[in-house]
Amino acid sequence: MTIKLPTLACFSIALMIMIGCGNPSFKEPRVSFDSYTVEKGFELQLVAAEPMIEAPVTLDFDNQGRIWVVEMRAYMPNLEGIGEDAPTGRITILEDLDGNGVADHSKVFIDSLVLPRAIAHVYGGLLYAEPPNLWFVEIDNDKPGKRTLVDSLYSDGGNVEMQPNGLRMNIDNWIYSAKSNYRYQRKDGQWIKEHTSVRGQWGISQDNFGRLYYNNNTVQLIGDYALPNMFLRNPYLRPRAAVDKVLTPDQRVYPLHPTSVNRGGETGILSKDSLLLEFTAACAPLIYRGDQFPSEYLQNAFTCEPEGNLIKRNILSYEGIKVSARQAWEGREFIASTDEAFRPVNLFNGPDGALYVADMHRGIMQHKAYITPYYAHHAGAKKLDTILGMGRILRVKYKSKPLSDIPAFEKTSSSDLVALLKQQNGWIRDRAQQLLIFRGDRSVIPSLEKLAQDKENEIAAIHALHTLNGLDALSFDFLKQAIAAGGSDRIAHALSLLEKYPAGKYAADMAALSTGLMAKEDAVIDLYLALSLGPWVSSDPDAFLPLLARLSQAYSNDPVYQEAVVSSLVDAEEKFRDSFQLNGNSDPDDVLNKILSKTIANKKEGKKNSIFAEIFPLDDTRTNGLVLFRSTCATCHGADGNGVENMAPPLKGSQYVSGSVDKLGMIILHGLQGPIHVDGRLYELKGSMPGFANNFTDEQIADIIRYLHNAFVTEPKKVTKKQIQQLRNKRTMPLTEKELMSMPATTE
Repeated sequence: MTIKLPTLACFSIALMIMIGCGNPSFKEPRVSFDSYTVEKGFELQLVAAEPMIEAPVTLDFDNQGRIWVVEMRAYMPNLEGIGEDAPTGRITILEDLDGNGVADHSKVFIDSLVLPRAIAHVYGGLLYAEPPNLWFVEIDNDKPGKRTLVDSLYSDGGNVEMQPNGLRMNIDNWIYSAKSNYRYQRKDGQWIKEHTSVRGQWGISQDNFGRLYYNNNTVQLIGDYALPNMFLRNPYLRPRAAVDKVLTPDQRVYPLHPTSVNRGGETGILSKDSLLLEFTAACAPLIYRGDQFPSEYLQNAFTCEPEGNLIKRNILSYEGIKVSARQAWEGREFIASTDEAFRPVNLFNGPDGALYVADMHRGIMQHKAYITPYYAHHAGAKKLDTILGMGRILRVKYKSKPLSDIPAFEKTSSSDLVALLKQQNGWIRDRAQQLLIFRGDRSVIPSLEKLAQDKENEIAAIHALHTLNGLDALSFDFLKQAIAAGGSDRIAHALSLLEKYPAGKYAADMAALSTGLMAKEDAVIDLYLALSLGPWVSSDPDAFLPLLARLSQAYSNDPVYQEAVVSSLVDAEEKFRDSFQLNGNSDPDDVLNKILSKTIANKKEGKKNSIFAEIFPLDDTRTNGLVLFRSTCATCHGADGNGVENMAPPLKGSQYVSGSVDKLGMIILHGLQGPIHVDGRLYELKGSMPGFANNFTDEQIADIIRYLHNAFVTEPKKVTKKQIQQLRNKRTMPLTEKELMSMPATTE
């Protein structure tokens, strides 16, 4: 049987009760899971439901284990998206006063928000995103206190599906977001903002080592082989070998029922029985780091597919420096439902070791900017647009094991927090590390130093190292001791932390240390040596360039290591090339030569990695095209037009931008699907570019083309509103490359 949906009238009554009562209590909801299948040995438990919450998109746990929920209540209130800018969003605190695991009490912490989208408990307060701003607010007895604007451009422009989100504090003490090229940290009361790689679309997670994982709509799991920012030392290198890697070659899904998806009218999206075949709305990847599931589930990857009403499990594999993932089963999912209102949009590790699901529980998931006529027809026929005013928080628990106890963090001494760094539950370790740094209690430094040299617990030692770093309690000599005591993972982290000591007094010690580590012939250690020697090269190139050359030669055919070497050659690229006879005396097609030559050329031409690019509005009528481009096109093609790996090809150098206005207009109007060649390179992207005929006027599309020509074409062509009008009704389905090639170009 399916879950019975409450009527809108019932919901309205409940909503009035909530508005009239500041901290309302509720009868604990009862929901049937008869329409759900869950992997054997597991069970679904309801934690909260409407009318207590509505349209939850993300959550976080505070130090008491309470759930704070972000409710995007105005999202797509109808198929037209009218009313989406209503200030009805809020952040709500859920409480379980009787201790039975189901929320029975709620408090609204902040309301009157417009499409809030991210939250994180950090630094004793709350970080939250309400476009375009990122705010930090102090918490005073469950009420908002002093508020600080962290970033006024956190999610400036862009579609609601494509704005930054996630706010995940990693083991390195930096806060990362999906769909953003910035990371954040607070130090001595000041907020720091740094460039980082653009990662994914919706949701971000990390493993125990600190690697980050993300995805986009059609690729369920993407990740980095190394710690964040390690490949970004050289601003003129655009790394590809170890960053933004597709980890799951298999994107198949196995829904329980015929599915209504936005791209359902395209070939290959649905089976003959109308079952979704592959991901089209992948989001919220989670690396499970809890202690409640069986051991074989530790560091498994889970991904939501809200359009298919399911959650998939993948098993991660670590081979040397590389990570890959494979589906746990063929033909079934970890969780799936025949209830089309089941919309899992975010996953979380809980302090009790369980896995938590934010179920938006509604009919329409596709934003108006991308809705196809196919989807509008099917959603309207099924009356999916009438399923509103709902929302669920679910707990996934292994049946035969109790939930873990949650430490009373507010009452826990600093010394006990150090002990919690040894916990198996990653959520507990992360929160203990954050609190130790926030408290600034330096009395525990000796205990942290001892733990950082513990030969039996590599993960706890890594947490201890980064806690010491957050307390400004590291030294060059101590990091050498930690390296001597640790395995390859600990050594990798210690090497990344040694970067702050490239002074002349340490150069000889660092050179000797590096030589000794290279003798281990360990792939992980060698990678982090290659990545971390950059500052040392700057201080003493004669001592450290030969070490980089040795590392390069040891892995001559591996682009990951060659990119690592070039990343460390800031302002020393040509010296390295000339000193080690890489110019003219070596194969020009050699992996290192190709990467190094491209980086040197980029430097001469002033072409930095696109994450460092700043886009400024234009002064003339093309500004409207820029605004439209940034809000819609740049999310996939990049703000600088260089494309986003695994999502969309570049616009720079594209024959479709520089060529026929008719062809470009047809692409923007009606979309594009299937493989496509751009500037001589084949892009076999899983996703399709949607058409925007229903979203933009003829003049707006002309403005976009004017901007594209202004930004990316040497000799712009004339485009008029009448030209676009003539193209508008020529077709309704996305084009293929073959169709574009055969299309007559009347406007060249």
